[in-house]
Amino acid sequence: MPNKMIVNRRTILKASAGLVAAPAVLRRAYAADTFKVGLVSPTTGPLAGFGEAQDWVISGLKDAMAKLPVPIEIIAKDSQSNPNRAAEVATELIEKDGVKLLLGKDTPDTTNPVADQAELNGVPCITNNCPWQPYFFGRGGKPAEGFKWTYHYFWGLEDVIANFLAIWDQSGAAKVVGGLFPNDADGNAWGDADRGLAKPLAAAGYKMVDPGRYQPLNNDFTSQISAFKAAGVEIITGVMIPPDFATFWAQAAQQGFKPKVATIGKALLFPASVGALGDRGDGLTSEIWWSPNHPFKSSLTGQSAKELADAYTAASGKPWTQPLGFAHSIFEVAFDVIKRAKDLKDPESILAAITETDLQTITGPINWKAGPNVPVKNVCKTPLVGGQWTKGDKGYDLVITANPQQPSIPVGGKVRLLG
Repeated sequence: MPNKMIVNRRTILKASAGLVAAPAVLRRAYAADTFKVGLVSPTTGPLAGFGEAQDWVISGLKDAMAKLPVPIEIIAKDSQSNPNRAAEVATELIEKDGVKLLLGKDTPDTTNPVADQAELNGVPCITNNCPWQPYFFGRGGKPAEGFKWTYHYFWGLEDVIANFLAIWDQSGAAKVVGGLFPNDADGNAWGDADRGLAKPLAAAGYKMVDPGRYQPLNNDFTSQISAFKAAGVEIITGVMIPPDFATFWAQAAQQGFKPKVATIGKALLFPASVGALGDRGDGLTSEIWWSPNHPFKSSLTGQSAKELADAYTAASGKPWTQPLGFAHSIFEVAFDVIKRAKDLKDPESILAAITETDLQTITGPINWKAGPNVPVKNVCKTPLVGGQWTKGDKGYDLVITANPQQPSIPVGGKVRLLG
């Protein structure tokens, strides 16, 4: 049945240990020469928000797959928000499932172990949704050498810093910033004394108060809050998983710490996470990697960013979410590579197609050749802006308030201080 599309949506098995998701599989056909694409991402655990739109994206690839030169099978597996599990299922995809192209996304907890397994096994790999420094340096990357099999696209810490500074400069808050950095790949990169936030903030006239690393899923932020209060912190920043920020934010209120600006990476990306904070989510700020206002179109469907977001909301009943665009664009890049590779049975040929990518996607242009958007080998940067959550009659809306590097992405409002 070469022209029939079969979609096996993820089934949920409830066991005493919790909910376990079976792999999502999308096939254009069953055939001996089927080209298998593996995908690893978190769809359960504290990072599950990153994978929320993934099944919907995969189920909508039918027409795009029909245009590819070979039958395609997509096998998606859950990292369970755990780097060890990510490495395990990546190995399964390579050794058991026989995938020829490996994809990974959503924070270094998934991208790094997936890319490491691909590099170890000589399998072409594409990843996104992780700032490039935690991806590259977190894997021991050397700028003069890079990696052979693994390629990544996303923004970098220099971009998030530029947008955070633009938000803070607008606010007029005192230039004393409290840092919340967990002891994980993201936190260690953002808090790194040389490559992290401290030096650029100091150059811009801001003082960083860094109480040190905390363990993820921390249940007591009293020491951090006390340090911030003692130093006169009016701005807080960091990179936190949603449960950690919720704990910190509740304890800050209980202990009388009231910053004027809170700009947090990762934790404030999702409408559900912000909505769960109630009225105290209003006015929080964050980076914005993708939105309906981004002026890009899909190379697969021709949809604009707004059309893709509206289609997701209509189908799911949920508001758009930032990872939606990148969940879609990783298949734009993968399918473009499959179309251009001269020999899909030869990993070197697939790798060559990746290195020669020059594609306009719904998240912006992807091109790993030398240029201003290629800071190191294996990395291509995508656009970034900053914004603020605003509560309205229909829930929370994420409004773009800063675009210092991307004037083509329109600003929708000005920063407000927290109440």
